[in-house]
Amino acid sequence: MSIQSVGVIGAGTMGNGIAQVCAVAGLDVVMVDINEAAVQRGLEQISKSLDRLVKKETLTVEAKDAALKRVKGSTSYNDFKGLGLVIEAATENQAVKEKILKQVDEIVSKDTIIATNTSSLSITKLAALDSNPARFIGMHFFNPPPLMALVEVIRGLQTSDATHAAIIDMAKRVGKEPITVKNSPGFVVNRILLPMINEAFFVLSEGLASPEDIDAGMKLGCNQPIGPLALADLIGLDTCLAVMEVYFENFSDSKYRPCPLLREMVAAGYLGRKTGRGVYTYDK
Repeated sequence: MSIQSVGVIGAGTMGNGIAQVCAVAGLDVVMVDINEAAVQRGLEQISKSLDRLVKKETLTVEAKDAALKRVKGSTSYNDFKGLGLVIEAATENQAVKEKILKQVDEIVSKDTIIATNTSSLSITKLAALDSNPARFIGMHFFNPPPLMALVEVIRGLQTSDATHAAIIDMAKRVGKEPITVKNSPGFVVNRILLPMINEAFFVLSEGLASPEDIDAGMKLGCNQPIGPLALADLIGLDTCLAVMEVYFENFSDSKYRPCPLLREMVAAGYLGRKTGRGVYTYDK
């Protein structure tokens, strides 16, 4: 099956980024969020992001205008009717995702593929809620979607070969490099990445080095483009904590225990760039 139209649930950083990627590739997009203000913020972010690409001369003004015309903002899941694919990109919370996916399942046709952009939750468990679990799959974009080349394509136990093939084709069509991953907490990339970030918080909490020196050490010593603490601020400390809690719960292994400092910072509301303060302080 060839996907020509895409619905995106969530107009935040991941949602508007996925919508932009699809629209630039020539797909029609419906981006839905809980209220009109959130939708408008998402549309504005897409426009600003495309402007940056025009400024860098990686996109023409004509291509930018055409992409913007392909994105429709909405507050109703009813606008997903008739679409070939719906990608859920809501917050990393099991209960929230379950509620959203049940509502979408009741509205879209049985032929519509439903994907979740989760970074850690079980695809098999979420698929079990769907009336047609064979059409359910994980499609994990990385932040920010317009710039990051990778998409993890995660098969649940129920995912059909046809669904998998269609999503691999779609990922390539929008300019991404897909890798196929088995269903397991954190999949591949975050299974390796988040414990490293968590360990950086342990190093920080033990006073072994300053945040700047910890990040500089990993950048200069391991050739990483961004240090683990700065990356945590970019991802969101609440998201990092949520993922580590999923690992700890599912693997029952103490090596995945969330760092107490990470928990305390989340409790304080120091979530990173999105709140203006995390490990570092940012201008909002």
